Amino acid sequence: MLLLAAALFALPAPDCRYDLAAMLALEQQAFDQDMDGGWRALSKRGCDAEAADLIRDWRAAHPSDQPNAKILFWHEGQMRAELGQTARAIALFAQSRKPAEKDRAWGWNLYVDGSIAFLRGDRVGLERARAALAVLPRPPELADARGPDGKPMTIRWPMNLNVLDGFLRCWGQSYHKAYGCAVPMSVKKG
Repeated sequence: MLLLAAALFALPAPDCRYDLAAMLALEQQAFDQDMDGGWRALSKRGCDAEAADLIRDWRAAHPSDQPNAKILFWHEGQMRAELGQTARAIALFAQSRKPAEKDRAWGWNLYVDGSIAFLRGDRVGLERARAALAVLPRPPELADARGPDGKPMTIRWPMNLNVLDGFLRCWGQSYHKAYGCAVPMSVKKG
C-alpha cells in the first residue's frame, strides 16, 4: 500500500530533450551566459548530466574558441560536481585556471583552488585559498563599473569569496548543498 502511494506521488522525470544542432550552433555568449538558454535551460529542468555533456560537446565543436572558453570547463565541472562526479569535476576546474599574469588582480585561480580543495576534502587548502582571496585588493577597473544600463554599480569584492565562505560554513556537505550555503553577492546600482 505504501509503495503504491509513493508511486502515485512520484514526480515525473524531467524532459531532457534538446536540439543538439541548434545548441552547437550558438555563439559562446548565447550558449553559456544566457541565464535561460543554452546549457542552463537543461540544468534548470533538472538535467545536469545532459547539461554537462552538452557543454563538453559544445567545446569539442568549437575548438578554435578554446582560449576564450575556459569558463566552460568551469561550468561543466560544476555540473559534474553536482552529479557527484568529483574526479571529473576537479580535472575540469583545474582546466579553467587562467594564466597567472592575467589573474593576479582578480583571484579566479584562488577561487578554483578553494573549490578543488573543498571537493578533495582539504579544509586547510580551502582555508588557505579563502584567506588569500579575502586580502586581494580591489582592481582599479572596478572603480568605475557600469551595468548594462550604463548606470554606475558597485560590485562586492572579492568576487566568489561568498562561495568559499559557504563551503566552509557547510563543510562536509555535498557540493550542491555547500554551494547553496553561499550568501548571495550583491551588486548595488548607483
